[in-house]
Amino acid sequence: MTTKYIFVTGGVVSSLGKGIIAASIGKLLQARGYRITIQKFDPYINIDPGTLNPYEHGECYVTADGMETDLDLGHYERFTGIRTSRNNSITTGRIYKTVIDRERRGDYLGKTIQVVPHITDEIKRRMLRDYDDEHEQYDFVITEVGGTIGDIESAPFMEAIRQLRWQLGRNAVCVHLTYVPYLKAADELKTKPTQHSVKELQSMGIQPDILVLRTEKHLSDAMRMKVASFCNVDLECVVQSEDLPSIYEVPVSMQRQGLDADILRKTGIPVGETPAMQPWHDFLERRDRATQVLDIALVGKYSLQDAYKSILESLAHAGTYNDRKVKTHFINSELINKGNVAQLLSGMAGIVICPGFGERGIEGKIIAAEYGRTHSIPTFGICLGMQMMVIEFARNVLGYADANSSEMDSETPHNVIDMMEEQKNITQMGGTMRLGEYDCRLTEASRAYDAYKAHSEFPFPLTFPLIKERHRHRYEFNNTYKEEFEKHGMKCTGCNPATSLVEIVEVPEHHWYIGVQFHPEYSSTVLNPHPLFMSFIKACSE
Repeated sequence: MTTKYIFVTGGVVSSLGKGIIAASIGKLLQARGYRITIQKFDPYINIDPGTLNPYEHGECYVTADGMETDLDLGHYERFTGIRTSRNNSITTGRIYKTVIDRERRGDYLGKTIQVVPHITDEIKRRMLRDYDDEHEQYDFVITEVGGTIGDIESAPFMEAIRQLRWQLGRNAVCVHLTYVPYLKAADELKTKPTQHSVKELQSMGIQPDILVLRTEKHLSDAMRMKVASFCNVDLECVVQSEDLPSIYEVPVSMQRQGLDADILRKTGIPVGETPAMQPWHDFLERRDRATQVLDIALVGKYSLQDAYKSILESLAHAGTYNDRKVKTHFINSELINKGNVAQLLSGMAGIVICPGFGERGIEGKIIAAEYGRTHSIPTFGICLGMQMMVIEFARNVLGYADANSSEMDSETPHNVIDMMEEQKNITQMGGTMRLGEYDCRLTEASRAYDAYKAHSEFPFPLTFPLIKERHRHRYEFNNTYKEEFEKHGMKCTGCNPATSLVEIVEVPEHHWYIGVQFHPEYSSTVLNPHPLFMSFIKACSE
């Protein structure tokens, strides 16, 4: 089968949910047996979002091969179970850097380098995945373009899509997501913003094949007909995306309206029977049946919910499969002190000490970790959260009151968290980071071992008790102190077999007290929740 290409663009306003629609399209086509991949093109000039503030851009998602990417790649993986790579996340910065590097090498000798054709050609090459043979294994390549139609920085991407649309003919489909606002004072839904958005797209030479209308209220067939006639789109290809209780209901809604069937018809593929998607429906039904609320404290310093997107979704997945409705309570670690920690964590069934970078808010995380440990509340520390658990234990159990991470205090005499020696002379941002998937060997007779063993079907490459998890950090547990920690009751129950770096710590005497240096939330999906989150929620439920 010739590869088909689907381009997903957005208009009117940002944050409409292009990533959810792209992921839903991927899920629906995958359910029909097609091999798919999804990629995100972001118009900003940063090489990647690794240096962006989470308040501005939300979570930085990390692929197995170590690429720092947009959080939408997390949606792609959670919905479809595919494993994305650095080839699934492209920014304007990477495009321009590639072209400029070629120019410096003399690849364009004698030519003036221009946005058209040189930048647009590089965009097209990556949209087609034409840089290696990888694209041959896919029936559908779904490309989401960030930003909104009309943005100056999006123009080269739109021009590349215009060229590809005509170059590929029926092998390309344009899906445009717009907003139909509801004016409460007039008690009316307004289609004019959608009309203007499509007009803007048409002015760039792109006619959308399918429109997805984001709306807070149900659209009548008459309103859909109005949009279809004004925007030159078939009525059956005007699909509405209403507000739903969960993002995981979006694929079902899109399937019910025939979005996947529209795409197949547009690309000349027989539609066939509608797949049942039974495991997905089972998940949704189980989610609806779970009514017992489980209150989980999320201790971090970024109040924007997207900053911890993958953690929130992983908790929700595990909650569903434990027949619980997880309710997270964000607690700003900057506001936690010895005097108020009991009040702030009162009534919580579990505590998650969140990841992050920098000194701000770490003392609050340390206090929360101590409270969880001394009050037998299930506590889960992730990345920096695990490091705070280690520092707390060193201060309050080992007796090193001045214990710290050398990231926070370079002069601390007890640097129980430190940077690896080989990283200390690297100065480029990102160069000192341990990024991507690394091995971890689990210690038998540990809670971590039991958690993974209970979910041995978890679908990432492992030879139990050897597992693989994704990382994004600079500092590590200082192995100089390993023996002392274990002697006093904090066990190192997961280590990298090649470097002996500590990946997992836990206190066996505690009901459930585990810290992990990696990011398990990156690997949790709708149909395969992560073993550690499953074990944590189970402990919280007990």
